[in-house]
Amino acid sequence: MASIHPVSRSDWSELKAPDLGDFEAMASETLAGLPDDLLLRCGHVQINMAEYAPDDVLDALSIEDPHDLLGLFEGNGLIDGDDAAGTGRLPNRIWLFRRPILDYWAAMDETLGDVVAHVLIHEIGHHFGLSDQDMERIEAAADCGLD
Repeated sequence: MASIHPVSRSDWSELKAPDLGDFEAMASETLAGLPDDLLLRCGHVQINMAEYAPDDVLDALSIEDPHDLLGLFEGNGLIDGDDAAGTGRLPNRIWLFRRPILDYWAAMDETLGDVVAHVLIHEIGHHFGLSDQDMERIEAAADCGLD
């Protein structure tokens, strides 16, 4: 069926979904924007990207829908003691899951960079030993203009 409207191309017609390399670049930009003292306290946390969380991780967290997990902190947070990897111990890692983040972004009124930054900073909060509830309280206080 032919259109009665003149052919025009939107800015989106040539774009593709950001790949894992694009996500890595957004995460790097977020890290570069963190205050130096906070970044230094992150130590040697590895930042990793994947399409989805592995099934064993989802099962361990009792998550049925892989789109429900946007990011994950694995390791021993600073509150647990020395965060430096000892012999036989894996380094602390943060995972960002591309497809769930893209789905979340598509459903919300936020930029993709803001969503990636939020997920990364949330997982850094876990590195510092904060629970989801702690971070919710901090975000709620910030939204209300409280310190």
